[in-house]
Amino acid sequence: MGNNRKPTARLQEDSGASIGAPELVRLSKRMSELGLASRREADAFIEKGWVLVDGKVAQLGQKVGPGARIELKAQASYSQKQQVTVLLNKPVGYVSGQAEDGYKPAKTLITPENRWAGDDSTLRWSSAQLRSLVPAGRLDIDSVGLLVLTQDGRVAKAIIGEHSTIEKEYIVRVADAQTGQAPKFAAQTLALLRHGLSLDGKALLPAQVEVLNDDELRFVLKEGKKRQIRRMCAAVGFKVLRLKRVRVGRVRLGALPPGKWRYLKDNERF
Repeated sequence: MGNNRKPTARLQEDSGASIGAPELVRLSKRMSELGLASRREADAFIEKGWVLVDGKVAQLGQKVGPGARIELKAQASYSQKQQVTVLLNKPVGYVSGQAEDGYKPAKTLITPENRWAGDDSTLRWSSAQLRSLVPAGRLDIDSVGLLVLTQDGRVAKAIIGEHSTIEKEYIVRVADAQTGQAPKFAAQTLALLRHGLSLDGKALLPAQVEVLNDDELRFVLKEGKKRQIRRMCAAVGFKVLRLKRVRVGRVRLGALPPGKWRYLKDNERF
């Protein structure tokens, strides 16, 4: 297409669609499925008149079929470009989300003073960037490493959405839960960690688990149940001494120092 029209998503009919009238779904849901916006953001855009369906201004609550052509007006695209995603090397003692039990949320570390000196992004700090800045995934209070915080619902959905397949990589130091000594990484134990454990009555997805040295394991997961790695280790007789997330998708923690943050670069994708 040689024109300068704003991003447009065309929906194709499912090859297995049933005969008869096509199924209609809420416009905001369809926009979320297409990655155009989060559902909440889509509703906000629709309410402002920033969404077109087949060339006409969409209405809040409108439903669309599989052949609808959905466009974002320039105002919506501009609004999305102002949203930021930041990467924080979370230290021990901070919670990922809301403050709890007297502990501060990690978001409080996102200040101009804590911005990493090595961040070469051209973005300028603004307090407005803290509005609706939420963690895309959690790290418990005793864990450290890469925490993604974003204003962009599309980023959050990609990382923690129900159908997300983005990998999260961790370096985990463990000890024998009974003796406190260096653990024994038996083949059967490693096999269980890789696939065979259940949490809350549900089988876990397969995980990559490999031995790094006498007391450290590398975990790569595609799901994120609450305190999952700690509970997995406990199930096989290990106690977690240190848990550090070093990668989310294709984005690595790298040289980012503890307690410091940087902006996600334009060319970085999870």
